[in-house]
Amino acid sequence: MSTSSPTGPVIGPLVIAGVTIEKARIGEIGLLGVKDSKLLSTIQRRKLAAEIRRVACNISITELSPAEIDKSVLKGKKLRKLNYLEATAMAKVIKKLDPTVAYVDSSDVQSERFAKDILELLPKKIKIVSEHHADEKYPLVSAASIIAKVTRDERIDEIARIHGDFGSGYPSDLRTVSFLRDWFMKHGSFPDFVRKSWKTVARIERELEQSRL
Repeated sequence: MSTSSPTGPVIGPLVIAGVTIEKARIGEIGLLGVKDSKLLSTIQRRKLAAEIRRVACNISITELSPAEIDKSVLKGKKLRKLNYLEATAMAKVIKKLDPTVAYVDSSDVQSERFAKDILELLPKKIKIVSEHHADEKYPLVSAASIIAKVTRDERIDEIARIHGDFGSGYPSDLRTVSFLRDWFMKHGSFPDFVRKSWKTVARIERELEQSRL
């Protein structure tokens, strides 16, 4: 079984996906040509997601809303707030799929600590292989990464259909930043689909408030 851990967009949910597959079919995942989801186009991801669903034994997806993310970042008791939130989501996925071994893409700088956080949240102990950039090393982790990314793409498309094009939803996207700035200027606050605890949001709010002085 494998899970993937997403990066940090300012818009939309955090998505964690897990994929299980029979040992005899692990080679099929590699033959599909899966790789780190960030290296694939939207069309490539969608096509591969359909193939992964065909080959996989089981798939589990957990989504955390911006409100849940903000609560963890702003009020969480753990020092490694977002990392621990991701560990919690991964534990939820692993518990549902009930594998004997889980490969995870560590979001913590200390991959062993990340594995320990997950294990402490599971009802029974299993082997966890926690590594950085695991979605570049293991085809099964790549597969989970693709499923997570496709799910997130769908959520972003749903928001865009209602509120208009805002780009990718990542802080590095100028269209996203422009959308957030325009929204705040018009409404005086940010919408529920935005992660308000992100530095990008705080910076925009601060800049616009200073411009009014």
